[in-house]
This record gives sequence, C-alpha cells and structure tokens, in this order.
Amino acid sequence: LTAAAAATSRLRLGTLVTSPNFRHPVTLAKELISLDDISGGRITLGIGAGGNGFDATTLLKADEEPWTPRERADRFGEFVPLLDRLLTEDSVTYEGTFYSATEARDIPGCVQRPRLPFAVAATGPRGLRLAARYGQAWVTTGDPKLFESGTPEESREAIRGQVEKLGKACADIGRDPAELDKILLTGFTPDRNGPLESVDAFVDFAGRHAELGFTEIVLHAPIPDSDFAADQGVFERIATEALGRLG
Repeated sequence: LTAAAAATSRLRLGTLVTSPNFRHPVTLAKELISLDDISGGRITLGIGAGGNGFDATTLLKADEEPWTPRERADRFGEFVPLLDRLLTEDSVTYEGTFYSATEARDIPGCVQRPRLPFAVAATGPRGLRLAARYGQAWVTTGDPKLFESGTPEESREAIRGQVEKLGKACADIGRDPAELDKILLTGFTPDRNGPLESVDAFVDFAGRHAELGFTEIVLHAPIPDSDFAADQGVFERIATEALGRLG
C-alpha cells in the first residue's frame, strides 16, 4: 500500500479486509496514520472479524484450538472501538479482555478527519451493529450458506435481508443507513465469477445489486489457476466500459 500510495495521486487505496487475528490495534493504528499521511488522505480501512482455516490458526501454537466464530466476534467487538479511539484521540489508555493500551500516542493523527473511514465487513447481528456505529461503509460477501448450493436469486434475497438488518441496526442508534456506503465483494456468491464472464454479465449483476442499495461492486483481479481465474481482457473492459453502461 505504501508503494501504491507513492506511485499514484488519485486512486483510493485500502484493505478488504484487515483481520484482527493478525494484528494489535495500537500498531495497526500507527501504520494507518502513516499510510494516510503518505497517500495524502486516500486510505480506507476495510476490517472484518476474519474467517475459518488459516485465518483463525496462523498465530496459534500447534496444540491450541482455533478461535471459534464467537471468539473472533468477541475480539472484533473490542478491536474496532479501540481502533476508533486510537485514530481520533491523541493518547489512549485502555485495558480490555483481549487488548490493552497504555498512553498510546498517535500524534498528529489522520490526514482525514476525524479519522480515515472504516468499511466494516459483517453479516451477523453483532458485526452489523459495529458497522452501524463505527462504519462509513459496510462490506458483505453475501450469505456463506448459499455459496455451494444456492442460486443467484436466493443470494440476492439473503443480501436484501442483510441490508434490512443493517438498516435496523442504524435505526436503533438513530443513524440514517443512507450515510453508509454499501460494498459487495464478489467471488463468494453462487454466481462465483459470473460477473466477469462479459461486460453485459457484469452490468446485469451490478444493476441488480444497485437496486438493493449497493454503491460499490468489488472485483478480484484475475488470478490464473485459482478460484479467481478470469479473462484479463474482459476484466479491463469492465473497468473502462461498465460505468458508462450503468449510468
């Protein structure tokens, strides 16, 4: 990200998403402040609770049990509010269940005020409450239960339900859900890489999700011989032609 920030001047940069499973909020805050400075205020932090597999085991000893989804949610619920404080206050002291900070100083703070934006990835009620309270954007990959055997129609209906739950979480704290950008990270819905089959396929996919309130559709750059394999030429055409088609 530092290299990309130095080599560009307009492109917005960020993570999608950063996992607390690999990081401490104090050191992450300092890295983000540096990135925000180097980029001239072009950093967005995508952040989520992390997933199963290596996401939950990389820093554990061989005889330790992987963190359960509940444990990851517990850590996430402590991580995000503390990171928010670290990026908005000059000095923070905090003692929690998982994280602590003693006079952690983050001066001069972010270029973006009051701090760089958070794009909070969430599908469950606890994560959606965090997105409603701390997010400037919300990220979803759809309903993981539908990835293997669901249909695109079932996926859109499930995502519609997530949008409604986010709206309720916002209403509970008196926030307008329209204040949050809504981001769909593709590749994890039953469509798989269907949106990358052609420009027409992407325009149809993006249009259907725009109707659900999404402001951004994120595509993986094609990676040969992987789950994200796709035609590079089609990918580039989508980048240059699709926006005009979507109006």
